Amino acid sequence: MALLSRGPSLGAIALLAILVVVLLSGGGDDGGSGGGRPGGEEPRDGIVVPVADVVDGDTIEVLIDGREEDVRYIGVDTPESVKPGSPVECFGPEAGEYNERLVDGRQVRLDFGPERRDDYGRLLAYVYLGDRFVNAALVRGGYATTLTIAPNDRFAPLFDRLEQEAGNAGRGLWGECGP
Repeated sequence: MALLSRGPSLGAIALLAILVVVLLSGGGDDGGSGGGRPGGEEPRDGIVVPVADVVDGDTIEVLIDGREEDVRYIGVDTPESVKPGSPVECFGPEAGEYNERLVDGRQVRLDFGPERRDDYGRLLAYVYLGDRFVNAALVRGGYATTLTIAPNDRFAPLFDRLEQEAGNAGRGLWGECGP
């Protein structure tokens, strides 16, 4: 018995169309850590946004689609200067002032890692001001130490090297705060 050659069935075409729609829409996975953005989608990679406020040395507030979002810089940690219930740490105010001079009131580009939000609901991002990599500038100047948390560890080797150089040169907190 010979098999008749015929085109794809209507069901196969419908299934293919559904798969294309799902793939083009990102499959429903926002790539985040579950915190999500209330009432909307997660921002996409490489967005340029205005800085509304500088919270401290490693956290800013930006406007995304008219909504304020806290952004925590990936891979770096500055001494505390505004954390409720915590003392102001050595070089914390200087780190906050440096970050403010860099980005306050300016447009920055946010690039996101695999984990989009931290446990506090803040966006996690690599921050750029033009060609200047703000996260790296903080470490290079001795305003921040490295803070590597997988899976957001793409620039960990760079940050480690910059921290070592800043420490060896006694820049920033390395010269002011001791070991």
